[in-house]
Amino acid sequence: MNLNPKSTEAAAPGHRARRRGRVPAVAAAVVLLVSGAVVAQNAMAGPADSAARASAAPAAKARIGKAFTDPSADAPDLGPNVDVFDPSMSKDDIQGRLDEVFKQQETNQFGEERHAELFKPGSYDANANVGFYTEVAGLGLSPDDTNINGAVHAEADWFPPQNATQNFWRDAENLAVTPTGGADRWAVSQAAPYRRMHLKGDLALDDGGWASGGLLADSKIDGQVNSGTQQQWLSRNTEWGGWTGSNWNMVFVGARNAPTGNFPNPPYTTVDQTPVSREKPFLYIDDAGAYKVFVPAVRKNSTGTSWSNGAPEGTSLPIADFYIAKPGATAADMNAALADGKNLLVTPGVYHLDQTLKVTRPDTVVLGLGLATLTPDNGVSAMSVADVDGVQLAGLLIDAGTQNSATLMEVGLDGASASHAGDPTALHDVFFRIGGEHVGKASKSLVVNSSDVIGDHLWIWRADHGDGVGWDQNTAANGLTVNGDDVTMYGLFVEHFQQDQTVWNGEGGRTYFYQNEMPYDPPDQASWMNGDTKGYAAYKVADSVTSHEAWGLGSYCFFSTNPAVVAEHSFEVPDTPGVKFHDMVSVSLGGTGTISHVINGTGGPADKTNQVANVVNYP
Repeated sequence: MNLNPKSTEAAAPGHRARRRGRVPAVAAAVVLLVSGAVVAQNAMAGPADSAARASAAPAAKARIGKAFTDPSADAPDLGPNVDVFDPSMSKDDIQGRLDEVFKQQETNQFGEERHAELFKPGSYDANANVGFYTEVAGLGLSPDDTNINGAVHAEADWFPPQNATQNFWRDAENLAVTPTGGADRWAVSQAAPYRRMHLKGDLALDDGGWASGGLLADSKIDGQVNSGTQQQWLSRNTEWGGWTGSNWNMVFVGARNAPTGNFPNPPYTTVDQTPVSREKPFLYIDDAGAYKVFVPAVRKNSTGTSWSNGAPEGTSLPIADFYIAKPGATAADMNAALADGKNLLVTPGVYHLDQTLKVTRPDTVVLGLGLATLTPDNGVSAMSVADVDGVQLAGLLIDAGTQNSATLMEVGLDGASASHAGDPTALHDVFFRIGGEHVGKASKSLVVNSSDVIGDHLWIWRADHGDGVGWDQNTAANGLTVNGDDVTMYGLFVEHFQQDQTVWNGEGGRTYFYQNEMPYDPPDQASWMNGDTKGYAAYKVADSVTSHEAWGLGSYCFFSTNPAVVAEHSFEVPDTPGVKFHDMVSVSLGGTGTISHVINGTGGPADKTNQVANVVNYP
């Protein structure tokens, strides 16, 4: 989340406690926030502000060498920013390349460099430290096909004192890791999935200072997971030896061996089964050496991973079915391929779009590698998806352009009404950004008009730090708007928008884990009024809705520009029996600003005196 480290995290609960020891062990000193007083104490210990942090760690500009490519005669050209490693390669060569990429990307928070580090099936001795805009992944059908003896980890050395609250935009997937010393670390915040992984040891989710994540999905941890200072976290379809740690909002859905206890003490929300899900598509190499993309099947009422009990269910698509977009590809190139019936494999890079990418064919796959980034220019939308079955969008960062876009992405056209229950569209690790790298503007980020859509880890972010950031600069009204029926969201992060952050108009919606920060920068109360109501909701369900349910929701305020600003409530819902909310928390970070109520007129306040307010059930 963005707590001051990202800008506010500095004012959020104490971002401190330095601990180096590179491939982790479980955090030695963990501060758990159990009362407003502790929150206030910790909050004051954090670094100054995001601007200072940004200046202390400028983006890297170093040029690096040519990528390692697969020399096989039938290997596809994956472009200049993808490394493909083979077990026959020199260990030193592989490690040298990993270190070279990490050196460039460790502090490169708003740079344009993008990388994918891919390991063919086999065993490797390697230490992959994962920096910004870097994906580290195996190319097997199972995570156990590719084993790393060493580490695949995310650290916060670049942001002392080991503050992971700005460790965004990185990815570890589809690998088995046998960690040196028995433990590994994934100290991250938003947009940093750890999915389809098999860690043969313990996992720490912080680096000693504060962390604000995150997602663990379709993964098996043989040892214990320690969440440490993580402020919130979603674990979906996971298996592990045990879990320890809590803070404000820890959610477990379809998790085998989930920890015991109930919100708010400890703040655990447990849903035994994942009602409907699709795992993220991924690139792999089959037994004959051919590159393919695996598209997992729909799972219903599931627990645990999709792969640990045998081969996962799904469909393999040959790489020939994909147009491989490489840096320099245009929107016209990609649209021509889509119109010709191709899927898209978008290799690492930043792609400026002068026209909207139009996905019209059922079951189209658009898969990005290495946080592939789409930037719409001249006010166009980045992507439009027709009201069709089974489209899979994965691994994309949509970065708003300098001219306002009415919408950055639309799934289903306005008025869409078809049912897609048998073959739902899904969005996996799809992230949106307005500002930060440059001035960005978008009235709405994601609009979902189709029914039965699955959201599988979305971070929709109006930037609170970086370039082009200000109340009148990176303007953005709403993050997510849902008009379709029976839409399900897992791991929904929406932050800093200037009106209602999430607006839900469709019937039958479900959300499993929600994390929100209100905008830091309203200059005064008059600038942030919704009619006669002070401020806007973090999550608003329309008055017309009669059926909606949500589990494990957090909303935080840090009105740093003017701490006198007040939000009337975090969650705004109709008072009807079919609309049910479970396990909600509102937090005034460091007591900087006020949220008067948690949901409607119930719960709270969260303010300077009582920084944390909880509501277990509503109504």
